[in-house]
Amino acid sequence: MEVEHHHLHHEFPQYSDKIHQLKVSDAQFAKLFEEYHDRDREIRRAEQGVEHLGDAKLEELKLRRVHLKDQLFHRLQAA
Repeated sequence: MEVEHHHLHHEFPQYSDKIHQLKVSDAQFAKLFEEYHDRDREIRRAEQGVEHLGDAKLEELKLRRVHLKDQLFHRLQAA
C-alpha cells in the first residue's frame, strides 16, 4: 500500500520560498514546522505497518497534523 506524503512543500508549493524564509527567521514557525513533520512521519510509519498504533491514536495524530497545517498556513499567508 502506497502511503501519501504530506510534506509542507508539497501541500503548499506556492509558498516554498516563504516556508524556507520563515524556517530560518521565525522560531515559532520553525517549531510548528518540525512538529508537523514529526506527526506526519509518525502517521506514515503507522500506515506502512512499521509502528503499530491503535485507531484512536492514529486519528489523534491526524487531527493534530491538520491543526498544525492550518496554523502554518495562516502564518504563511500573514508573512
